[in-house]
Amino acid sequence: MILQGKVYDILKWLCLIVLPALATFYNVLASLWELPYPMQICETITAVATLIGCIIGVSSVNYYDKKEKELEEARRLNGQDEN
Repeated sequence: MILQGKVYDILKWLCLIVLPALATFYNVLASLWELPYPMQICETITAVATLIGCIIGVSSVNYYDKKEKELEEARRLNGQDEN
């Protein structure tokens, strides 16, 4: 699976910025205002961020593998084989 540029960027932004900030925000408010289930909610948000991180990581590896294969094929077709 390779994510398209915009989808990748949005998921990365969610994973690195939005979800950790949301977990921290809820954790602080829960302790101040005695909101329900602070640990469960924060750990769920963290689990979602981790899942998204894994998905974008796999996408990134697949993208670079594909680009490397395309580059190798272009070199082969141009007679620039490294062997």
